[in-house]
Amino acid sequence: MTDHRSFHLWWLALAAALIPLLTIHITLTVSVLEGHVDLCNPYWDSCTSISRTGRHGTSYFIFKGTMLPAALLGILFWWLNGRWLRQLGVHSSGVAWVPWLGLVASVSLGAYTLALGHAGDGFNLIRRIGVVLYFSLTFICELLVSSGLRSHPLWKNTGMRLLNLCQLILAVGILSVILNGVAPEFYSRKDDAFEWILAFLINAHALWLALLWKKNRFRVRLWSDS
Repeated sequence: MTDHRSFHLWWLALAAALIPLLTIHITLTVSVLEGHVDLCNPYWDSCTSISRTGRHGTSYFIFKGTMLPAALLGILFWWLNGRWLRQLGVHSSGVAWVPWLGLVASVSLGAYTLALGHAGDGFNLIRRIGVVLYFSLTFICELLVSSGLRSHPLWKNTGMRLLNLCQLILAVGILSVILNGVAPEFYSRKDDAFEWILAFLINAHALWLALLWKKNRFRVRLWSDS
C-alpha cells in the first residue's frame, strides 16, 4: 500500500525571505542599544554597513545564529523554486540553473557570515567575495524565476511585475556603480545605504515568491510504502 502525503511549503519560502531581512534590523537595533552603532536610518543616512551591525556584542551571536540557518534555507528555497517552475510547466534553459546558482549564493552567504567579526586580510577577502556573490547570484536567480513566470500564459502578468522589481534592483546597482565612478567622494558617504536598499529589495522579491507559493498551493509529495 502506498501512502501519498503532501506538504505545503510556502512557510519555508516565507522564512527564507524574512529571516535575513529581520536579522539585519534586529542586529541594528541591538547594536544601537549597546552603543556599537549610532541611532540613524541606514537607508537614508548611510550611517552603518550591514556588516557592522553584526560584529560586536550580542549582535555578533544573533547575526551568526540566524544567518547560517538562513543560508541553509536559501539552498532549499532555490532548489524548490526550480521544482515549482517545472510543476507549472516552465522548462526554459534558465530554470535548470536556478538551484545551482542559488546553492553558490547561499554558500557565499554562509562564508560571509562565518568570516564576519574576524580581523585579517583573509577574512576581509572572504567577506567581500561572499557578499558580492550572494547579492549578484541571488539577483540572477530572481531574474530567472521571474522570466520563467513571464513565459507562462497564466503567470505572465505576475512574472512581468517581478521582472519590474528586478529592473529596479538592477537600476540601484547600476546607479551605485556610476556614482562610484563619477562621484567617488559622494558615493563613499552613501555606499552603505545602497547595500541596505539592495538587501531590502532582494528579500522583498523572495517574500513575493513566498506569497505566490501560497497562492498556487505549491507542495511536495512524499511517497511511503506500507
